[in-house]
Amino acid sequence: MPPHGPAAAPQQEGGGGGAVRKSTAKLSEILEIERAVQERWQAEKTFQVDAPQPGTPAAKQEKFMVTFPYPYMNGRLHLGHTFSLSKCEFSAGYQRMRGKKCLFPFGLHCTGMPIKACSDKLKNEIHDFGYPPQFPPEEEEAPPVKEVEFGKDKSKGKKGKVLAKTGGLKYQWQIMSALGLRDEEIKEFTDPAHWLKYFPPLAQSDLQKMGAKVDWRRSFITTDANPYYDSFVRWQFIRLKERNKIKFGKRYTIYSPKDDQPCMDHDRSSGEGVGPQEYTLIKMKVKEPFPDKLRALAGKNVYLVAATLRPETMFGQTNCWVKPDMKYVAVAMKSGEVFVCTQRAARNMSYQEMMAENGKFKVLAELTGQDIMGVALKAPLTSYETVYTLPMLNIQYGKGTGIVTSVPSDSPDDFAALRDLKKKEAFREKYGIKDHMVLPYEPVPIIEVPEFGNLSAVTACERYKVGSQNDRDQLNDAKEEVYKKGFYDGVMIVKGYEGQKVQDVKKPIQKLMIGKNEAVVYQEPEKQVMSRSGDECVVSLCDQWFLDYGEAEWKKQAEECLSTMNTFRDDVRNNFHATLDWLHEHACSRSYGLGSKIPWDPQYLIESLSDSTIYMAYYTVAHLLQGGVVDGSQAGPANIRPEQLTMEAWDYIFMQTDSYPAKCDIPRPTLDCLRAEFQYWYPVDVRMSGKDLIQNHLTYFIYCHTAMWPHDRTKWPKGVWANGHILLNSEKMSKSTGNFLTLTEAISKFSADGMRLSLADAGDSIEDANFVEKMADAGLLRLFTLLEWVKDMTVALPDLRAGPPNTYTFNDRVFLSEINQTIVETQTHYDSFLFKEALRSGVFEFQGKRDKYREVESQGMHRDLVLRYIEVQCLLMAPICPHMAEHLWGRLHKMKCTTGESIMHAAWPVAGPVDELLIRSSEYLMDAAHEFRIRLKSVLNPGKNKKASPPTHGTIWVAKTYPPWQNTVLTTLKQLYKGSSGFPDNKVISTELKNKTELQKYMKKVMPFVQVAKENFSKHGERALNLTSEFDEKQVLEMSRVYLSNTLELEGLDIRFSEEAEEKVRDDCCPGKPFISYRIEPSVPLRLVNQQQCSGLFEITLPIFEGDVLSKIAARLVKMERSKIKDASSVRLFHYKDAAGGWRSIPELNGAGDNMVPVSGSAVFHIDTSTGSVTMQEKGGKVAVGRQMVYAVV
Repeated sequence: MPPHGPAAAPQQEGGGGGAVRKSTAKLSEILEIERAVQERWQAEKTFQVDAPQPGTPAAKQEKFMVTFPYPYMNGRLHLGHTFSLSKCEFSAGYQRMRGKKCLFPFGLHCTGMPIKACSDKLKNEIHDFGYPPQFPPEEEEAPPVKEVEFGKDKSKGKKGKVLAKTGGLKYQWQIMSALGLRDEEIKEFTDPAHWLKYFPPLAQSDLQKMGAKVDWRRSFITTDANPYYDSFVRWQFIRLKERNKIKFGKRYTIYSPKDDQPCMDHDRSSGEGVGPQEYTLIKMKVKEPFPDKLRALAGKNVYLVAATLRPETMFGQTNCWVKPDMKYVAVAMKSGEVFVCTQRAARNMSYQEMMAENGKFKVLAELTGQDIMGVALKAPLTSYETVYTLPMLNIQYGKGTGIVTSVPSDSPDDFAALRDLKKKEAFREKYGIKDHMVLPYEPVPIIEVPEFGNLSAVTACERYKVGSQNDRDQLNDAKEEVYKKGFYDGVMIVKGYEGQKVQDVKKPIQKLMIGKNEAVVYQEPEKQVMSRSGDECVVSLCDQWFLDYGEAEWKKQAEECLSTMNTFRDDVRNNFHATLDWLHEHACSRSYGLGSKIPWDPQYLIESLSDSTIYMAYYTVAHLLQGGVVDGSQAGPANIRPEQLTMEAWDYIFMQTDSYPAKCDIPRPTLDCLRAEFQYWYPVDVRMSGKDLIQNHLTYFIYCHTAMWPHDRTKWPKGVWANGHILLNSEKMSKSTGNFLTLTEAISKFSADGMRLSLADAGDSIEDANFVEKMADAGLLRLFTLLEWVKDMTVALPDLRAGPPNTYTFNDRVFLSEINQTIVETQTHYDSFLFKEALRSGVFEFQGKRDKYREVESQGMHRDLVLRYIEVQCLLMAPICPHMAEHLWGRLHKMKCTTGESIMHAAWPVAGPVDELLIRSSEYLMDAAHEFRIRLKSVLNPGKNKKASPPTHGTIWVAKTYPPWQNTVLTTLKQLYKGSSGFPDNKVISTELKNKTELQKYMKKVMPFVQVAKENFSKHGERALNLTSEFDEKQVLEMSRVYLSNTLELEGLDIRFSEEAEEKVRDDCCPGKPFISYRIEPSVPLRLVNQQQCSGLFEITLPIFEGDVLSKIAARLVKMERSKIKDASSVRLFHYKDAAGGWRSIPELNGAGDNMVPVSGSAVFHIDTSTGSVTMQEKGGKVAVGRQMVYAVV
């Protein structure tokens, strides 16, 4: 790879539109971890996997093969590629842990015209502007035009999609220079072969930096530059042709005149998925005398040709619309007739065998719509002998022919425009329209439409209150309803077709008109299509080889395949069905670009969507044929030369036959080895891709698999996962706006795992996902924080609490159950390919559970549970963040003083029992603490501009049962609950409760309580209607008294049953909803002095409350000296023998002297607020403490 290529380009901080970072220390440390981990994987060949020997126990091991559409090698991989392939990454990582042999191969696509087109652009730029090119000064951007002008070079518009892909740069040389290439390097890209050598290694390097679990031995490039793949594709095409799946003939296809060949989806810069649209050209004959601009054509058959999708409505024509200022041409047709239409339409017609010479048309006259305004016409099928051209102002140049026939009976647009002309004399005069051309013409009933009658457009305009042709919103609504109902439900009422459905007569009427020379078939692209050469495409009638997709029997097989496939979501399956409904012949040949030649017609190349339908089968043997040499320039481990791979050899490898080929010079054991690889790995378990490929590649993938293995359904694809596109910071990625990230930039900016975490969090649905840079930054910080926490735990491990499971505290047992619950939940998400949800439960929420455990457990975390958490966290995050998981896995083994394999070989964790009741009791505790904090906030802020002193003590009131009236409500709701049908309407519930005499006094509270009960039911199910709690609430709160006191910053906390409280408290308290009351208790200040030398601890004054004990005072001291004292159990207190004067004695520097006595843990402190004195009750009696004591930390 050249030293100044893209890989060496400097990575700017804050690329992709983000802010510049102030520090990269955390990023640098994680990048270094990732580099070391990747080196280990590469050295250990972690992701290289071979099929087991047939007949061995290993051959029974379940396998998982996941593939991703190989990306095109004309640039660096970007975040869009990365988002889709990350799904393969995550699934491969997870399935490995589930005990499956996993294969994630990755090919590199070079077939098609983009590389050749770019290469030719560079050659032309050298020819036109010298070497190095000296480009002319850039012209200012022209203002946007509303009409599409024929011949305009769309590649010059700076806002076009072509240049959006290249950052707004005009010339190919500039694009290459923007990649960091020098002039002498760019010159090499004039040879298409150089692209095939330059970008594939960069793609592999970038994916390795991402940590992709790819077996790179199976990688390859396409085209005939790789003789092995070329042989494979030729075999596939020969067999498809033999099975009558490939045919030759004239077909309407999207075509690039500039490239002189069909323009398939991959060859387009815009218009992907757009196909030909068939119209019927209605020939409206111009009556003589001709207008001035057509006078030279007198004696000829001149027609205004209107493109319509509804030939069956021509019985109702009343006039013809033209746009006054639109440019039209009169062109000579091969038939000798003259057609009047737009130049754009004439260009399309010239490629459909309508002109004397293909691709050329002879203009006989140029004119505007005004030049042919008021012309008399003979229109086919209509009952009016003569109709006239009239003005319509909203005709679009880029659609149809610019000539529009008018059927006001069934077209709301036509009716509104004709009505305007009738009403507005000034409008008629402006365009020279005489009254006789408009006023006598009325809509002609031709179709009976349910709900709309036989003049559906008239009815719809009245219904939607359309006042004029300018009421676009109302007209659009009217059109949508009328067209749909008219075509599908309408019944013809014209003579000869009475009673027939509209949709049934469309084709017969079209055929009738064509037979009478009153119409012709015409096609144009459904929407504008731009080729990568900057050419606006047409529809051409071409001689070409085509895959006969849509053929009845083949389509039936494709539908059968789809019916057995897992598409994971209904919307994906529906998209496939819709594609199968409309998809028909697909041109598979081209004459320009790169690729394999059609074996029986080598003047043509196989196009890029056709050599990429079954290449997943080639992955299974590529490592043996090529051994990782992507261009096949060296033989792989099988030592097979490309020319040895005959059609019969491929047949045997890919199980088209069980007979070893008679004239094969490849040793049978070698060929059997290739066959065994295919047999083990196939079919593809899941193919993962962007949703845009459903309408082409993914459907072709289904079709061709059924064609190549028609009698072996075990080789048909098992699943397709389709995801949406990726947005960057909620906007479409675009180089022209700077909102763009390549894969290597994203890794440099966020680290591989930081990027992967954000990709997982972006979303899994078919809707567009969103990669948020702030989220990626947060992900990076989260990973670094986890790393630092594990480092801290490594140091703290010997001092953590230990003991067997029977010594676990309440919070220990809760945390253990939550670990097991997290394993189960995250496994469910991974099984369903819901990686965002797996990240949520397996990382975000799991870390939240750890933090909660650390907060609520007053005795400190248990060593075994800390180790278990680290172990499970590594395993749950390994599919998404494998580098950090690998690194922490190694640290875990050091902490446990064990040795272990790479986490890439570790199994998914086995979940122990989950105590749901224990977890719910913990949730109860956290919910209660939250409510207590809310109440505390209201106590501290009693009103506007008022502040209250913080309380010192509190009492938690716990209800054993509901108040009697609430009991009655819950019992009634339980009786009214109808299982899956839910609760009856609130009116029914209210009526039932009003009949309860014991509730009469509480009726204002009843229905609000019902609503609360129903909300609880939606969260917790039927247990929300239980009359008592399912666990001992008081015990749960008692076990967490220390945590609650600390979180509420209280000095004392009582827990009592609500039956001891006043009525107001009893009303506010019910099972599952404890209530807290706060109060301020008096205290006496006591001075504590530390006499330890160099301890950093000095004098501090603490409040002493009635009934305090040593542990409470020590905890209070720790709270005030948190940075210096970590553990309350290390605090010792001493009182003076002489309470009155002992404190005046000379202190001992390292502790207590002879005049001091240690305070025991059983001592109880009493205060006298009137005198400000403190006494202490011990076994020996009451002792005066005085105003000062001594403390020490041991």
